Amino acid sequence: MQPWMLEVWGDWACFTRPEMKVERVSYDIITPSSARAIFDAILWKPAIRWHIQKIEVLKPIKKITIRRNEVDRIATLPTSKLLQGGQADSLGFDIESSRQQRASLLLQDVHYRLHAWFEFLPENNLEHGADENSAKYAAMFERRATNGQYFHQPYLGCREFACYFQLVKPEDDLEPPISLTKDLGWMLYDMDYTDPNNITPEFFDAKMVNGTINTDRRVVEVYR
Repeated sequence: MQPWMLEVWGDWACFTRPEMKVERVSYDIITPSSARAIFDAILWKPAIRWHIQKIEVLKPIKKITIRRNEVDRIATLPTSKLLQGGQADSLGFDIESSRQQRASLLLQDVHYRLHAWFEFLPENNLEHGADENSAKYAAMFERRATNGQYFHQPYLGCREFACYFQLVKPEDDLEPPISLTKDLGWMLYDMDYTDPNNITPEFFDAKMVNGTINTDRRVVEVYR
């Protein structure tokens, strides 16, 4: 399957490093898992699985520190007792008493070109018919990406940082990536959902060469 290219950009981004427990600190660039989530937001179907092949950085890496108000707990879902009309603990909580101010190291004014291809897995689609083929999904993705359609708003690491995108093609007048070569160190690659009871993070040794990071699973060594 041919690779697709999306240019994505936004005013803010935060691809949080998992080793930072309290305050958010972003990786220098978008992670492959965040890039995959953008493609999933445009077209997700059980019969396809997106793979990020390459990331090109089109604008210099700029970081900024801000302080944000967050809360120290998560709103819980209704229990079965509540759904049946019984009495239980309140689902809400007092924001004022739970508010915490935390620093975040974010990326500012980001712009990437993402190269991706999808793996066709018709066996995952329980409703597939005789017309089930990869060309069907390729046409579907191209139409949706060209028209700016998505299932949910793509975002850059955090949902409050909206992501804008545009489908580009090799014959277009493409902006070259930045001329920066840098060892980015260990970076989150993706999460392995093979065993739902033991979801495992995957990492890879990220290296940027002239603004380009090779993330092709068929070439890059991924560690768990």
